[in-house]
Amino acid sequence: METLTLESFLPAFLLTLFAGLATALGALLTFISKEDNTRFLSIGLGFSAGVMIYISLVEILAKSQSAFAHHYGPLNGEVLGLITFFAGVGLTFIIDQLIPDTVNPHHALEYGEDHISAVNAQYSFLTRVGLFTAVAIAIHNFPEGFATFVMALEDRNTGSAIAFAIAIHNIPEGLAVALPIYYATRSRKRAFLFALASGLTEPVGAVLGYLLLLPVMGDLTLGITFGIVAGIMVYISFDELLPAARRYGNDHTAIGGVISGIFVMAFSLVLFKL
Repeated sequence: METLTLESFLPAFLLTLFAGLATALGALLTFISKEDNTRFLSIGLGFSAGVMIYISLVEILAKSQSAFAHHYGPLNGEVLGLITFFAGVGLTFIIDQLIPDTVNPHHALEYGEDHISAVNAQYSFLTRVGLFTAVAIAIHNFPEGFATFVMALEDRNTGSAIAFAIAIHNIPEGLAVALPIYYATRSRKRAFLFALASGLTEPVGAVLGYLLLLPVMGDLTLGITFGIVAGIMVYISFDELLPAARRYGNDHTAIGGVISGIFVMAFSLVLFKL
């Protein structure tokens, strides 16, 4: 990887910041969205999944295997890339399991309005749900932000695609933080600020993670990083984005979004090479 300069740092950081700030948009939707107008969100989440799945398996995993191949040859490079890919899947699964379902930013959405109504009078409980969800999102945002930042430094086009996909899937996360806090306090300002703060951990975590690894950055480190990032992205797509897309819409809107995302990403990558 090239030496980090302001010219390379700033675009990568801004892309990561853009992705993180999408949680604030999710908070705004808490106050203005209609329950029966979620079809577009379903298509968007499916689109995000299609983008992330395609770019992870076609671009990022290939970068990992190429980096390993420089040291260990093509066959060993391919195997090591796959090992780190599944390590990324396993790491994300472990993180997911460590967060209780009731405060997991992705599982919490499954409780829906019935759950909120049942406990609407319990101010302290709802506040704790919102706070714990914000903390859970901060944990999830660290690898996502790091992935966006590193990929944007390596390849701005790929980093831009990842930032766009993550931004779409961060919108429901912002909603998950803001909704219980808003129901508990009836304060739009407080709900919005908590969602905003949880999103800002993404660029902060990205920069901290990069600075920690900066002294050891090289082909091997990049091979490991890209492989893990690809695994994280694929896990997020199948475990979070696709179920959410179906929940907000139906099978057809979800798969339509996925195919659209793959189509756009595939031809975009070709156009970038012209």
